Amino acid sequence: CKKCHYRTWPFHKSKIMTTLPPLLPKVDAILVLDGDGNRLAGKYYGEFLKKGEAEEGKISSVEEVRSSFERQLQSKIQGIAARADAAEVVTVMGRTAVFCGGANANSGGGGDVRVVHIGPSGESELVLAHLAEGMYDALSHLMGGATDRTMVLDNLELVFLLIDEHCDGGIILETDGSKLASAVLLRDDEGGMEPEPSQQGMAGTQGLPAGVSGGDMTIGQALRQAREQLLGNLGSRDGM
Repeated sequence: CKKCHYRTWPFHKSKIMTTLPPLLPKVDAILVLDGDGNRLAGKYYGEFLKKGEAEEGKISSVEEVRSSFERQLQSKIQGIAARADAAEVVTVMGRTAVFCGGANANSGGGGDVRVVHIGPSGESELVLAHLAEGMYDALSHLMGGATDRTMVLDNLELVFLLIDEHCDGGIILETDGSKLASAVLLRDDEGGMEPEPSQQGMAGTQGLPAGVSGGDMTIGQALRQAREQLLGNLGSRDGM
């Protein structure tokens, strides 16, 4: 009867929700590092490296613990160049780290940016590789193909927007590079982040580490270039 049906439905719904496996991949951290392993942007999620540690009577802060982890990560990935469509995998402190980018030793270049996804030990390496490749592709779109340290530092607002569009609280929201880049540009356009003419000279230097000079491209210029490139790509696809 209908009365019995409505009584039993919440029970069945609860049972289904508790027995289904989680479908969305999770990450412990997303890092954007330069060629020397310095964090340019990134976020840590959940309980991973959320607290400081006490060692030999000295209490390390959360930032010190994270910096130590990133140094260990850099020791594993330095000298390795991972193609945008072929992420590399290393293990650090029991976590799986998958990354794209990095300087090509054969080209003699240096300082190329890496996008790193840190996942739990039980997370699939293939899944993490797919995530890293998608975000790196979006970053390349937004930076006009120049994923170097100076370009990323000059456009950090776009990079942090990209991380937020890609992941929320450790849960992955989107992996397609073109969709991510489009979503970032739409959010940035709605937020009115383009600087006033009197402030454009400051856009490339604000928040940069010591010894780093701003590039020739401001955030507004990079935004226009990325938007034009993205619209051009979408137009060419529609014409096929």
